[in-house]
Amino acid sequence: MKVIEKIREATAANDNRVVFSFEFFPPKTEDGVDNLFERMERMVAHNPTFCDITWGAGGSTADLTLEIANRMQNMVCVETMMHLTCTNMPVEKIDHALETIKSNGIQNVLALRGDPPHGQDKFVQVEGGFACALDLVRQTYAFQIYGDYFGITVAGYPEGHPDVIQDGGVAPPEAYENDLAYLKKKVDAGADLIVTQLFYDTDIFLKFVNDCRQIGITCPIVPGIMPINNFKGFLRMTGFCKTKIPPEIMAALEAIKDNEEAVRAYGIHLGTEMCKKIMASGIRTLHLYTLNMEKSALAILMNLGLIEESKISRPLPWRRPTNVFRVKENVRPIFWANRPKSYISRTVGWEQYPHDRWGDYRSASYGALGDYQFLRPRSRDKKLHEEWAVPLKNVEDIYEFLRPRSRDKKLHEEWAVPLKNVEDIYEKFMKFCLGKLRTSPWTELDGLQLETKIISEQLGNVNLKGFLTINSQPAINGVKSDSQSVGWGGPDGYVYQKAYLEFFCSPEKLNALVDKCKIFPSLTYMAVSKEGTWKSNINNTDVNAVTWGVFPAKEIIQPTVVDPQSFMVWKDEAFEIWSRGWAKLYPEDDPSRKLLEEVQSKYYLVSLVDNDYIHGDPFAVFKDI
Repeated sequence: MKVIEKIREATAANDNRVVFSFEFFPPKTEDGVDNLFERMERMVAHNPTFCDITWGAGGSTADLTLEIANRMQNMVCVETMMHLTCTNMPVEKIDHALETIKSNGIQNVLALRGDPPHGQDKFVQVEGGFACALDLVRQTYAFQIYGDYFGITVAGYPEGHPDVIQDGGVAPPEAYENDLAYLKKKVDAGADLIVTQLFYDTDIFLKFVNDCRQIGITCPIVPGIMPINNFKGFLRMTGFCKTKIPPEIMAALEAIKDNEEAVRAYGIHLGTEMCKKIMASGIRTLHLYTLNMEKSALAILMNLGLIEESKISRPLPWRRPTNVFRVKENVRPIFWANRPKSYISRTVGWEQYPHDRWGDYRSASYGALGDYQFLRPRSRDKKLHEEWAVPLKNVEDIYEFLRPRSRDKKLHEEWAVPLKNVEDIYEKFMKFCLGKLRTSPWTELDGLQLETKIISEQLGNVNLKGFLTINSQPAINGVKSDSQSVGWGGPDGYVYQKAYLEFFCSPEKLNALVDKCKIFPSLTYMAVSKEGTWKSNINNTDVNAVTWGVFPAKEIIQPTVVDPQSFMVWKDEAFEIWSRGWAKLYPEDDPSRKLLEEVQSKYYLVSLVDNDYIHGDPFAVFKDI
């Protein structure tokens, strides 16, 4: 949704809620991009109102900005605002960028003139392009042939635009007044939100807000706060932006400039005090320029009492994309619980599903399996060719190429070890369930999840018996919705879960399990081989809610289900991970690889639900097998 709508909702709640947001910039390397998303995931867990991604100087990161914004909106699942500038952007490129972000469900744009292209001191209007942010606002507003789609944000400059600030660090009064008048033109042209340039003199910001109100600017004005992380970076950024530095701040920093930890601690203290003063004035919005670093920004928010590390809430057991086309999504099959990004990539056309459900598993609505599900793709094919199409002299060279990302490296270290027999495979799954391994080919998540730890010992025992679990949840009967291990939804609710296990096992073990299920009437199961051989004690149209919640003044919410149709879609991916997610870590003729491929071809994938969430014990069925 539009950021302005989220801010208005918070304001209308009249509960003194403070909303906050983060800004990031596109890193220069692919490793940097991966590291950024790891930080972003951790920061987004604290529920910022939105995050924005900058457009590189001179339009240098245009494609990467679009790519990152798409991934933020749809994979990280945070409301995303994309910067868009006039630099090196003729009108047709601007329209293409707007069409692209709309097709990806992104609604929010920060319209900027932009910095001069590399190697130039002054901004130069490109042929066929725009000269200023006002033109870009007008174009974005006029582009909305689909109606009132875009939320448009513009920049505000409490000290005046850097172009008019003189050597003394002050803009002449006339230039400052002209800047305010220009800002009002941008708002009148369609902008509904203002985010300010960084500042370190809070009084200047508060005066700027008052001056804006005096000339009729009524939209929210969000202060841009940049934590000080190191002295040289602080000088470089304030010099570039021509930001006024109060003498007392400079004196404090000069005394500790060679002690980076002390500078960072002072930056956190200063940022906290600035925000307190701003909040005391009645402003309930904060925007933090993170410089792609998490600690200082989060520390400031913790000091303000806006977040708590131990209280990360989940609106649902899974994170819903902020893509405008998926706003009605409220239920998912549980099979992708550990692979949410894969699920999103498989269901790009989610809004096409009839009745918000998964119809025939053969439907073209389901995205086909692609490289994303098994190998993190490179952003550009050219880069992939440059890095991988080189001579390989030995096995070690292959292993080296399998370590390009931190998580991939860990996966290789933990799983690409010699396997002598199936018992070695059992042990691998057992160790992951006990938290002794941080990765698994079947999960995109980092380490053992909190709710899995509730049943980790039972899972370990089951895996040693040859039932190789890839997904599970414990039975929960009316636990408060703020529980750190299983909680989700709003406050003052209660959540419930049926015990669920999903695993691979041999045909012999499956037959034994099926016989045991006959004396456990609360158990329902589905089993399928790689080739599609099916065994089950339910109908192929049955849908079983396995997670639900009860909240004040709401209908019962059931966000995860088990159903045969989506299970058949998932089974192809689950089986393929044996080869493309694990076996490929070994050389082609390696015995370990052959063992994994044999398991893949012979085993069944089984989904088991214990429908007695009060007294049931799904692990009892595995005894004596």
